[in-house]
Amino acid sequence: MGKVLIIGAGGVATVAAHKVCQNPDTFTEVMIASRTEKKCIALAEVLKKKYGTQVKTARVDADSVEQLVRLFSSYKPDLVMNLALPYQDLTIMEACLQTGCNYLDTANYEPKDEAHFEYSWQWAYRERFEKAGLCAILGCGFDPGVTSIFTAYAAKHHFDEIQYLDIVDCNAGNHHKAFATNFNPEINIREITQKGLYWENGKYIETEPMEIHKPLTYPGIGPKESYLLHHEEIESLVINYPTIKRARFWMTFGQQYLTYLDVIQNIGMSRIDEVIYEAPLAEERLEVSGERLEDTNAHCNPLTPNPSPLTSKPKTVKVKIVPLQFLKAVLPNPQDLGENYDGETSIGCRIRGLRGGDEHTYYIYNNCSHQAAYEETGMQGVSYTTGVPAMIGAMMFLKGLWSKPGVHNVEEFDPDPFMEQLNKQGLPWHEIHDGDLEL
Repeated sequence: MGKVLIIGAGGVATVAAHKVCQNPDTFTEVMIASRTEKKCIALAEVLKKKYGTQVKTARVDADSVEQLVRLFSSYKPDLVMNLALPYQDLTIMEACLQTGCNYLDTANYEPKDEAHFEYSWQWAYRERFEKAGLCAILGCGFDPGVTSIFTAYAAKHHFDEIQYLDIVDCNAGNHHKAFATNFNPEINIREITQKGLYWENGKYIETEPMEIHKPLTYPGIGPKESYLLHHEEIESLVINYPTIKRARFWMTFGQQYLTYLDVIQNIGMSRIDEVIYEAPLAEERLEVSGERLEDTNAHCNPLTPNPSPLTSKPKTVKVKIVPLQFLKAVLPNPQDLGENYDGETSIGCRIRGLRGGDEHTYYIYNNCSHQAAYEETGMQGVSYTTGVPAMIGAMMFLKGLWSKPGVHNVEEFDPDPFMEQLNKQGLPWHEIHDGDLEL
């Protein structure tokens, strides 16, 4: 039915690639491209062995419009699935416009040098995509993504008017690490250390980070302390559903996680500005246990005498590093957490509004097992709950169910076919009508 190009080879891209290969009637050709092609090749080998699918691979720097244009022009995908970093949204969208490709992502753009995210940068591309006759689907993960589709489904089937919306995200799993993040550490820590933000009575209200919190009870899990955060889907939902009087986003964190996070901030490791650091050159090898010190430059000239380990010092260079990026390099890789991860996630929407003049409440949610996700895809539940919706969104586009020129958030499309696929593709949803929302 169509060919897709997946950009990225991390946990979310891995899950999406598995699900793409599980649906060969929709996805007839697949390519995976990343800055590190060997990761793409390793994933392609797994997919071929498991599903028999021949997946193409390529190397591309998603920060380079020129490289992206060259790749897109060569492969000619029907849809580009951007499952890379949110820093790269705009370069990928620009390359899509230059090559006539449609676009999908799971998170909105944020600049590298500022811990700030909003949709305005991507919404600015609306007219260009419309004129080009191309479709861009924004925020098609779980949150944002499924939570916005849950809201659209509720508005279509259960409410005349949505007035209060609380999106709740609980990870009750245990990866048995002292400290680790469930997706890219740099993005995760930037997100949760920002000030909180929510919508009430026609305006945004800002809070200090983690200032507002309360215990909420999650199905099959129990009560967990939940913290109000700034999250991007609120921005589009209050526009597309103007009857909303208040919209908030909540996420659970354990005390140990928060303690480590506090230390990281206090010692400056969450900084995103550059610092100067003097380090030994990586290509040098110092003498160990009587072996000689080797220097790359010495091998270039056979007349250069072997340096004396007693008198030689390693060559150093001053480099600029970003503390948070360095921290990411030493923290556990989220892709490696799945094997020992137990427990489950619970993510959903708690909604209050009017139908037929009467007030009703509605809670719609999904619970996802980390172990079940790992057994199917080799990734943990947080990657699974983002990668599966990305595949379903791509399926909606290729089937012509979600396809109109312009730049669109997912709640602007018909939720019903997407909701049907959630149940088929591993993320079944559940409903509670007229229960206590606790909010």
